[in-house]
Amino acid sequence: MVCVDKLNSSSPPNSDVNEKKSERHQCPPAKSQITKPRLKRGENHYYFCNVLKYKTKTKQTCSNSLLILEFEFNFTVREMEMEFKELKEAIDQVELVDAHAHNIVSLESSFPFIGTFSEATGDALSFAPHSLSFKRNLREIAQLYGTEVSLEAIEKHRQASGLHAFTSKCFKEAGISALLIDDGLKLDKKQDIEWHRDYVPFVGRVLRVETLAEQILDEEISSSWTLDSFTKAFVERLTSYPFSWSFHEIVALKTVAAYRSGLDIDTHVSKEAAENGLVEVLQAGKPVRIGNKSLIDYIVTLSLEIAERHGLPLQIHTGFGDRDLDLRLANPLHLRTLLEDKRFAKCRIVLLHASYPFSKEASYLSSVYPQVYLDFGLAVPKLSVHGMVSSVKELLDLAPTKKVMFSTDGYASPETYYLGAKKAREVIYLVLRNACASGDLTLMEAIDAAKDIFSRNSIAFYKLNLDVNSSSPQRRISLAPQMKEPDVLEDSSSFVRIIWVDTSGQQRCRAVQANRFNKSVKKSGIGLTHASMGMSSFTDGPAEESKLTGVGEIRLVPDLSTKRTIPWTKQESMVLADMLLKPGEAWEYCPRETLRRVAKVLKDEFDLVMNAGFENEFYLLKNVVREGKEEYVPFDFGPYCSTSSYDAASPLFHEIVPALESLNITVEQFHAESGKGQFEVSLGYTVASHAADNLVYTREVIRSVARKHGLLATFVPKYDLCDIGSGSHVHLSLSKNGENVFPASDKSSAHGMSSTGEEFMAGVLFHLPSILAVIAPLPNSYDRIQPNTWSGAFQCWGKENREAAIRTASPPGAPDGLVTNFEIKTCDGAANPHLSLAIIMAAGIDGLRRHLQLPEPIDTNPADVAATLKRLPESLSEAVEALEKDQVLHELLGQKLLVAITGVRKSEVEYYSKNPDACKQLIHRY
Repeated sequence: MVCVDKLNSSSPPNSDVNEKKSERHQCPPAKSQITKPRLKRGENHYYFCNVLKYKTKTKQTCSNSLLILEFEFNFTVREMEMEFKELKEAIDQVELVDAHAHNIVSLESSFPFIGTFSEATGDALSFAPHSLSFKRNLREIAQLYGTEVSLEAIEKHRQASGLHAFTSKCFKEAGISALLIDDGLKLDKKQDIEWHRDYVPFVGRVLRVETLAEQILDEEISSSWTLDSFTKAFVERLTSYPFSWSFHEIVALKTVAAYRSGLDIDTHVSKEAAENGLVEVLQAGKPVRIGNKSLIDYIVTLSLEIAERHGLPLQIHTGFGDRDLDLRLANPLHLRTLLEDKRFAKCRIVLLHASYPFSKEASYLSSVYPQVYLDFGLAVPKLSVHGMVSSVKELLDLAPTKKVMFSTDGYASPETYYLGAKKAREVIYLVLRNACASGDLTLMEAIDAAKDIFSRNSIAFYKLNLDVNSSSPQRRISLAPQMKEPDVLEDSSSFVRIIWVDTSGQQRCRAVQANRFNKSVKKSGIGLTHASMGMSSFTDGPAEESKLTGVGEIRLVPDLSTKRTIPWTKQESMVLADMLLKPGEAWEYCPRETLRRVAKVLKDEFDLVMNAGFENEFYLLKNVVREGKEEYVPFDFGPYCSTSSYDAASPLFHEIVPALESLNITVEQFHAESGKGQFEVSLGYTVASHAADNLVYTREVIRSVARKHGLLATFVPKYDLCDIGSGSHVHLSLSKNGENVFPASDKSSAHGMSSTGEEFMAGVLFHLPSILAVIAPLPNSYDRIQPNTWSGAFQCWGKENREAAIRTASPPGAPDGLVTNFEIKTCDGAANPHLSLAIIMAAGIDGLRRHLQLPEPIDTNPADVAATLKRLPESLSEAVEALEKDQVLHELLGQKLLVAITGVRKSEVEYYSKNPDACKQLIHRY
């Protein structure tokens, strides 16, 4: 022990020292006279500081006094450790979910083992052994392997043991039960993701979006790329991966924009800027490395859109890294534009690496943005002990403990995983223990926080199918017993339904065995005759005037982003399909592609997105035998919103609603309608393409559940000519950058709409006679569209007027008089949802282009002022005639597609005029 007065013997003489000289040589107080600070639980750290202050202040020369102080300090430490034994044991025993790491490399890799201990590269790596963390981590590994404390001794042990042996040891000691790997880091001779499953029960994949984009651009000749073709390839490739189900599924996306152009991501980057960026990147040659800011911003925004749709989180590199990174641009505060973009308000985002040295900034963002979470991998174990503790402590200064997650950021060598896990346990213990000592947490709250940070937060955030309550003695985290892939098991009784909707609005499917689907069909599709899009409601053959025949074939290619397990028969799955002439080339008759194409015009010209929500009316019928003949009659006879009718149908809705929710379809409400046995299910609004997909699946669910209960559900427009018809009313709004732009900005607007909203709706109203040929596709549809039936028989609009063809809506919560959306009443359940929304959107685009204005609204029953209004087509033939003359819609939807639609409609008119009773059979087709 060093005597304190020796430490002070070199002090220069001055008056202060001379005045206190006698004080310095006084005998120390007796042990009974030493006042020890009263300790709260775990305050050894604070007591230690007080002891040091006491030593310095009194400048004791007597070793006995210092020994007494040291004895009391050590006694207090042991006492404190006993008090926090339960917390330490909980942290030491918890199995870990490592939420961000990278591939391990083979022993033959050129990656230097010294790189395990430092982010430095090149000549800078030679200084790494002189850093605090290097020295500490080297000792930790030497102790693990029982070798001398030197790189040479450890490397010799690794070579002698073999990769499998020391990898097994590292992971066993680390206690990692689940591992999420970003395999986009370029490492020589890295092991594939599947290899890691030999050491960890669950391995998920984190897909780095920049790497995916570079791979796509490297695969084709540079001159062939446009921004549109790249976007299509990127979306198709990204959505072709399995999400959140299989053992090495995509559980998250990741961006390293911080390394390329910084975190000031412009989510409104123009198409022109991104196109120019793509040209610049391609001109640089191969291998492609994307560094252009506009293109990076475009890719990140595109990835956010996909992540939001599929419920995937996005990992974002923030803070320090290797020398390729400009640290000034890696501050997470640069993400404000992205975080404020309402389109992505529900997209979960995790800031990696504790954002060091911007940990306080990251903590703030997590506290004020509900979608922002934090991860402290890399900061632990790459910093000094003080750096690790202070960094994690700063994260928890503001961030909820439910939003902080553990990872190792392990890479290249299994030792990085071991060090990350070991030091994380130690650091979290110190931070939480001191939180208890300062009164921020109770002991039990600290234990709960530790379990959250090390496993439970990640399991919830990444939606991992893991069981945290497993009784297995080896693992406290295990694969959940209910976990299964959405791809049904590959046996002879497992099928996948490939669904499309034809021109006449009929939903059709082909089924293939799951093993064939997974091996070939999901990529190359199945063949389908051209005639399939020329079929009518009364026969399975093409209408002559559709110009489609049995000559020619297209590919029906599954859109894997729509693949779902069928709720009512778990042994099967279903998927919506696109129609292609060949890979990458859409068939001009494809309804889903038509909607995408028109939506792209709306986005490119006006930076707008159309949202839609459908109200589905349908009848539930039961089969009875009367006078020896089978017929279908209403399931129930109650009135509108009847509680008894709902009670009768309740068993069905208890299956329908959960089934829809399992398909990620939001159900807003359901009730009995006015017709006998008629009901309505209203869906939540979403982007138009998703809304159309959702409507297809909703019809499938309702019909299938009804059939299971021995009933027939029909969406036919007019089931009974003496009763109320069934519509598929659609509510529409426009958004820009996630904001609804339909309402006026203030009350000065005459109609409560913005000029954009008014022009769009005016276009729809103007073209409504033509639109009817698509959204009311059967002669039977016009038996429904009659005055005084709330179906919109006149070409007019009104504010909250349910008799008008178009009704503007100001739902509860909207500022007084402001319109949030409008409803089209004339659409029915026989319409193809993708073609319906496409033609409505096309009409709205024309309104925006020509700045059309609305006429005055009708505030009474239109039938009462019929003489002043134009009647909408009273028959399908009138609607077809209007559509044939509407060149604007022909240009936007495509001439050949419109010829096919009108050809099918003409065949419908001819057939049902000759066979009026045939409409009774429509209940089996719609």
